[in-house]
Amino acid sequence: MPGGLAALLDDVAAIAKLAAASIDDVSAAAGRAGVKAAGVVVDDTAVTPRYVTGFTPDRELPIIWRIAKGSLRNKLLIILPLALALSALLPWAITPLLMLGGAYLCFEGAEKVWHELAHREESLAEQAAELNSADHEHDMVVGAIRTDFILSAEIMAIALAEVAVESLAMRAVILALVAVAITFGVYGAVGLIVKMDDVGLHLAERRNAGTRALGRALVHAMPKVMALLSTVGIAAMIWVGGGIIVHGLEAFGVAGPAHLIHDLAASAGHAVPVLQGLIEWTVGAAGSGLFGLAIGVLIVLGLKLVPRRRVPQPAA
Repeated sequence: MPGGLAALLDDVAAIAKLAAASIDDVSAAAGRAGVKAAGVVVDDTAVTPRYVTGFTPDRELPIIWRIAKGSLRNKLLIILPLALALSALLPWAITPLLMLGGAYLCFEGAEKVWHELAHREESLAEQAAELNSADHEHDMVVGAIRTDFILSAEIMAIALAEVAVESLAMRAVILALVAVAITFGVYGAVGLIVKMDDVGLHLAERRNAGTRALGRALVHAMPKVMALLSTVGIAAMIWVGGGIIVHGLEAFGVAGPAHLIHDLAASAGHAVPVLQGLIEWTVGAAGSGLFGLAIGVLIVLGLKLVPRRRVPQPAA
């Protein structure tokens, strides 16, 4: 009996070591996958604050929480099963689907640029009424979740490519871990960003003169920071969308746009060797952004040219 017990304990210890090793493997793989998707994660963080701009402070965190829940549903209930199924059954379909999503990002970004340029004058009262309406809040949350779906699909696709050699079960666990970690990381950061003005107000009420000065600086700076993030968010949508389409075209043998952007970035980088990496990245991002803007403008113009059906009015 003692021998049997010792053997059983040895087996338990071996299983525990194996489980610990598996957890380490999953954590390491999830970390690698998350790092690979870091660029899109940053874009996601920049895009989201614009969807809560203009709302009263008491609605900001509830709106972010609604978007975060929608994002988590996107990743775990739709994108994760779909990505695993496609990677196992139709791996060739992943790239075209991502390109469609990229085209949507280009369209949404270009449409927002169009709206800014075609700026409609509204009274402050009309703007306040719209921002405080439940319908407007619902529309902004739905729009944010829809945009998040495309960015999340790109994040999950990048993560999936990083762990493609793992078993199906391991891929599922790793992608689920990446989905949860990135969602809470992104929306935690967004929540902190949009509430920094409240932090500033709190600091401004402290007794210490330096703390009060920091608080006042935060209060005055945050509206400008939010406006900047709104602009960066639009640019990020266009850049990411354009990059997805450029890389997708290259995967299908249409390498002209990718080669042109790469050559321009390399030439610009060689011109300033001290900042070569930064300049190459900037020029490459700008090239993808301009390509994405062109795609988005074409889609917007195409939709503008399509005649809208008039809804018949009921007879008086």
